[in-house]
Amino acid sequence: MNRRKPLKTKPFVLRYFLSILFLTHFLFVSYAQETDTIVPVQKRTEKILRKIDLREITRNGLTPYKTKFSGHYAGIDFGFNMLVNTDYSAYDSEFLENDIFRSNSAYFNIVQQSIGLQKHRNTLGLVTGLGLHLQSYRLDDNTSIYIDENDVVQPQYLYYDQNQKSKLALVSLTIPLLMEWQIPVNHYDNRVYISAGLMGSLRLGSHTKIKYKTDQKEKLKVDDHFSIQPFTYSLMIRTGYRWFNVFASYDLMPLFKKEKGPELTPFTVGITLLRF
Repeated sequence: MNRRKPLKTKPFVLRYFLSILFLTHFLFVSYAQETDTIVPVQKRTEKILRKIDLREITRNGLTPYKTKFSGHYAGIDFGFNMLVNTDYSAYDSEFLENDIFRSNSAYFNIVQQSIGLQKHRNTLGLVTGLGLHLQSYRLDDNTSIYIDENDVVQPQYLYYDQNQKSKLALVSLTIPLLMEWQIPVNHYDNRVYISAGLMGSLRLGSHTKIKYKTDQKEKLKVDDHFSIQPFTYSLMIRTGYRWFNVFASYDLMPLFKKEKGPELTPFTVGITLLRF
């Protein structure tokens, strides 16, 4: 009777399996050691750091400064008008005293151009542009002005109603040239700024207006040059931070031409209502 012999694993199969396992482990260890190998640099650290140019590293976006200087001019400003340095020596009365809180200026600064003055920073620059300036001077209710045959400004007193309102209004084209300095705040996201310089104004038109009431509301409007300076220039200063912005403007020329009216110097202070 034949008996079955127990199965025996062939020695070469076992050796083959063990060889593959050892080879796999050896390759894995060798690859890990190769990628993690650190080769020491045989140079002094100071010499390496001296060759690093931070401007080259940060110029593509890591710099804390903005990439371009941007000024603060474009927007809508509102202010109160005053007439200072008055001289009525050629007249009998000070007929152009204005109500400050009803004498207003509106600046529509519609065009802005910013020019940076620094190579690697952007906190200093020039700001210019183009705007429209609407001025209104609220006068005594019964007082207006006209020019005589010699183009000299004269007072005019009109009495129509107890609720009369009188004003002098001007429209001018403005061109500023301001030097602006910015101070970065809060990781450079916002900036305190201060700007100062000159602003030229070209008068486009002027008129007087008296409103009164009879049976219905009436108004008397007269368009004329009133011997007002056709071109003036003024000092302007502006400052602010985020939504809070204020300005002041002081004319370096009198309102009227020389010897054609009382000496009056316009002065305006106000705030920015809207920034573009």
